[in-house]
Amino acid sequence: MFPERESDRPLAAWAGRDRIEGQVMSALTIILKTGGCAHDRCRMCSYRHERYNRLTHGELEAGLRAQLAWIENNFTLEDFDAVKIYTSGSLFDPLEVPVQARDALAKMMRGKIVIAETRPEYVTVDHLNQFVTLIDNGTHETPLFVAIGVETSNDTIREKCIDKGFSWDDFVKATEIARSAGAGVKAYLLAKPLFLTEREAIDDMISSIRDLSGTADMISLNPCTVQRNTELEYYWKQGAYRPPYLWSILTILSESPVHLTCDPLGGGQERGPHNCGVCDGPLVKGIRDYSLSADRELLSALLAIPCACKEEWDFVLREERSYCMPLTR
Repeated sequence: MFPERESDRPLAAWAGRDRIEGQVMSALTIILKTGGCAHDRCRMCSYRHERYNRLTHGELEAGLRAQLAWIENNFTLEDFDAVKIYTSGSLFDPLEVPVQARDALAKMMRGKIVIAETRPEYVTVDHLNQFVTLIDNGTHETPLFVAIGVETSNDTIREKCIDKGFSWDDFVKATEIARSAGAGVKAYLLAKPLFLTEREAIDDMISSIRDLSGTADMISLNPCTVQRNTELEYYWKQGAYRPPYLWSILTILSESPVHLTCDPLGGGQERGPHNCGVCDGPLVKGIRDYSLSADRELLSALLAIPCACKEEWDFVLREERSYCMPLTR
């Protein structure tokens, strides 16, 4: 028997729960290794480096099919109501994920709600209609949600702080195309990208949530983390960037007029959203609990937790300026 090759496995796959359109569901999350993101420039993203290199189209398809076989062998797909699919860039880019491999993935997930990540330029009626036809067995009113990392509604911040390579208008157009194909929309926001003060980051998220309300069916708040081999990591190592305070994330969640999901990856660690180290654990757990429960009283209780670092956070909000930030680590 041949040993399993690392290339036969997805970059990551795990079982969990997620709140989707007001219901808590069992969800399988998959991050596929692909041909790589065509944009390949976002300042904070390390997944763009996780790709197959110099493969023919046929070899790329074979690698993806091997990953799908690994998923079938390691998970009981009948146990999950929903599947969240991420790649190095965009599931609907045919150069990154060959159409035949994408179709095979869709057939595997038939009857489930699928949340699939993509950049807006690959959202076309043909791509989505084909995918929806393969996953839809009539169980769900909206079987597919197109997930787009719009990050912010501010074009200047998206371009200068993230280098995302598309505009708010591009995102809005993609949402219209998705809806015309019978798909829903999930938007991802990035809390505190490079070059923003703590106060600017909070204000940007609150403004972006307001702009997204009514445009996206679901919104996920992603606190920025410092991933390896990124431009963001370079600035962080120079002392020119600090991930957001957990107090800031709680403030954004509490001031949002709509429910946001939020899983603070790396929460409480120096590369992730963190406070002082004393209060981080309960706050990270509480934010994850809120994502599922949507209990706003929980947010109020979390914000009321006493900790000395609140004074530091308040000082940062008042005094931090873009030309002398960050004030803390």
